[in-house]
Amino acid sequence: MSKNKNIPEPISWKLSDVERIKEESNFLRGTLEKSLNDIVTGSIAADDTQLIKFHGSYQQTDRDLDEERKKQKLEPLYSFMIRARVPAGISTAEQWIAFDNLANKYGNHTLKLTTRQAFQLHGVVKQNLKATMRGINESLLDSIAACGDVNRNVMATSNESLSAVTAEVAAFAKEISDHLLPKTTAYHEIWLDKKLLTGGEIDEEPILGKTYLPRKFKIAIAIPPYNDTDIYSNDIGLIAIESKGKLLGYNIAVGGGMGKTYSIPETYARLTDVIGFASKEKALNVVEEIVKIQRDYGNRENRKLARLKYTIDRLGTENFVNILEQRLGFELEESKPYKFESNGDVFGWKKASTGKWFLGLFVEHGRVRDTEQYKQKTALREIAELKISDFRLTGNQGLVLGNVDEANKEKIDAILNKYNLLNENKISGIRKHAIACVALNTCTMAFAEAERYLPSLIDKIEPLLEKNGLLNDEILIRMTGCPNGCGRPFLGEIGLVGRNAGKYNLYLGAGFAGEQLNSLYKEMVDEKEILELLEPLFEQYANEREKGEKFGHFVVRKGVVKQPPAVILFR
Repeated sequence: MSKNKNIPEPISWKLSDVERIKEESNFLRGTLEKSLNDIVTGSIAADDTQLIKFHGSYQQTDRDLDEERKKQKLEPLYSFMIRARVPAGISTAEQWIAFDNLANKYGNHTLKLTTRQAFQLHGVVKQNLKATMRGINESLLDSIAACGDVNRNVMATSNESLSAVTAEVAAFAKEISDHLLPKTTAYHEIWLDKKLLTGGEIDEEPILGKTYLPRKFKIAIAIPPYNDTDIYSNDIGLIAIESKGKLLGYNIAVGGGMGKTYSIPETYARLTDVIGFASKEKALNVVEEIVKIQRDYGNRENRKLARLKYTIDRLGTENFVNILEQRLGFELEESKPYKFESNGDVFGWKKASTGKWFLGLFVEHGRVRDTEQYKQKTALREIAELKISDFRLTGNQGLVLGNVDEANKEKIDAILNKYNLLNENKISGIRKHAIACVALNTCTMAFAEAERYLPSLIDKIEPLLEKNGLLNDEILIRMTGCPNGCGRPFLGEIGLVGRNAGKYNLYLGAGFAGEQLNSLYKEMVDEKEILELLEPLFEQYANEREKGEKFGHFVVRKGVVKQPPAVILFR
């Protein structure tokens, strides 16, 4: 590889208002204490709505009620979403019980399992925020850096039945997460009432800098052949390379990101460039330096263009690698061979090399709840109270019950059968791996429904698949209420992205293993049009596909959509 030694200097940006807020915040303190103590309103001060994200929370309103409350001259019905930091998605039975209790006592009685393997609580009102945060902390988890311009929850394959190195990889995810955490004590002061000791102040975050990162930052690890964390969509994707059951290190992929903005054509979804290999001893150093490059070179003027993907495209991948290797003091090795085959979850009981058993369970769009017909939340609570498994959240909003002794499998099966939850064989291929973001009624960015709507849309899609003998074929469908990309819709073989109420942009052609994006097929379609567009494609796929060919690759090969962008192997 040719080396360009003329390393560009960081740009002196005209700072956005969020940069001002961070700079004036006294390391994320702002006026949050004052806002929390203001009993006149259910909201917090405008600047604090940015700062509270760094503490793991978003202020939201019930958008279903906004118009009616406005007519009644009432302020919006404010509440807060709280997101926990759960590296690799691994939690204990005790932690599951703690979150179940918090959801019942302070939230909306449901748990949300996110696409980043984290817990979310919804519907927490301001006067209960501190108590909820304390409850999370008492469970030995926290919400520090679960949101905001920092490194978010670090994802990793967590089902140990899939690889002998899963536990080591999950431990590395936690190491990364802890290493990149903000060092300010603001979280402990505000939420846990711990006083700052004299001499405990910081002048600058050692890794994140005085004003933290220009934008959110996401890291994920996957172990081939399972890309169940969609590593190509992350700022940093780490591909675990193993040999004979031993972890050697990681291929380093950089520059992924899903979000874009309809009104700004300069924004786009992007998959990573694979830039080389680092041994497991050097990998943390590589990750840290990539974060620091984004800290120093990222766009601090326009937040829409502030993710690492834009930094890399502005600098050029070769320049980016040169900067990285100069800072590291060594060159990355050539990337090692690997192959991903899927990015969905694995369901059912599987035995790990340790002798322990792991059970993959379906949770529709990650919403753990009870209905009259389906008591999933109750069943999982009963299993947790047995204390015979841990609880592992997946990147597909699913759940794995892990580290189960063979003698205890029957106890778990008995509870699941009692509530008719051992049903993975009854779930269609398209429903099995479907992802939907929260969207309406609480997300402030949503133009259209997602989580509340996708199950009923799939109800209407399934007869079309059954008619063509495709009901059990796994096809990735993803829906989001906006193009911000939280549900990774641009990696769906069928992607539906909200434009306005009841209208979506339809995308087709992503790779089943997450290795290529999809392409826009039709804009502003409603349910009737979605079904009319998909039906002939399903028929054509059933009759003309090649052996083993997935739906996304089929529609590209047939010219239904143009060849989408894919992962680039730089080195």
